[in-house]
Amino acid sequence: MTDALRPMTKQRLYEQVLDRLRQYVTEGGLRAGDRLPPERDLAQRLGVSRASVKQAIVVLEVQGLVEARHGGGTYLVRDSLDVEPVDRMVERRRRLPDVLEAREALETKLAELAAERRTDDDLAALRSALAHMAEEIEAGGHGVEGDRLFHAAVTAAAHSALLAEFMRTIAEQIAESRTESLRQPGRPHRSLAQHRAILDAVADGEPRRAAAAMRRHVRTVAKVRLLDWDPEAER
Repeated sequence: MTDALRPMTKQRLYEQVLDRLRQYVTEGGLRAGDRLPPERDLAQRLGVSRASVKQAIVVLEVQGLVEARHGGGTYLVRDSLDVEPVDRMVERRRRLPDVLEAREALETKLAELAAERRTDDDLAALRSALAHMAEEIEAGGHGVEGDRLFHAAVTAAAHSALLAEFMRTIAEQIAESRTESLRQPGRPHRSLAQHRAILDAVADGEPRRAAAAMRRHVRTVAKVRLLDWDPEAER
């Protein structure tokens, strides 16, 4: 039975708070590093509960737009609060566990095969990808392109056409999970170190070690703030 005629719902209060905060940042000319007013002040000025403000701040944190420092306020990470629609966030949250599960199954096997089958050219591609990621991070980025290149190089080094095809079918979802993971505080440097461990195992020709290193890495990727967010916490 279709639910197209389900009851209409009003915009959640915290979504309205998000709209107001985006407008406040734009009209106030705030930039990355600037501090937002305290939650108590925002609640009073907007005429809403602190719970609604808190939920809005959590959404901004999940999207990597603000940093909430314990006891020190909330600061902009970017020059704007171009917020992703909440419904789209809810959909990403719904499918992310399945994507991460598929990544662990596929990429663990790919790393194992890469350690058995890699060529000198494969190793050169892996090292080049790591260097690219390190440069991105050093420049203040998240290392997203370097991360993509590294995992693509592992897939190529496995020399398995069918597994590579499986990876291509979920490439868009993998890219989504990659961005979600790398914007977690401290994650880019940790991912880079884990990539080095994978490369070392592949270069040493140790399949079990390579698989274990990849499994640890993908399970780290799975630890993202989005999965802890409860979109129903404040209606």
